[in-house]
Amino acid sequence: MPVTLEEAKIYLRVDTDDEDALIESFLQAAEDICEGVLRFPLADFEAVPEPVKQAVLYATAQFYELRESININILTDIVRKLLFAYRKEGW
Repeated sequence: MPVTLEEAKIYLRVDTDDEDALIESFLQAAEDICEGVLRFPLADFEAVPEPVKQAVLYATAQFYELRESININILTDIVRKLLFAYRKEGW
């Protein structure tokens, strides 16, 4: 996992443990989106580049803050732009 729960909570400015399960599910969804854009698993990185971590954090924050009205097309477009340099041609 390139971004830990604690890192995500700091990024989101969440101080309590009340929403840990929710944030973990958003982290997993964010990682899945990033892997889809990259066309390879995040585990393939020896050291995860900072732009990839930022893409995961960005997507997690969008899921968290806009959970009732998220536009997945806009989210995916921004993540694609963040990860373009690391994207493979195909799976």
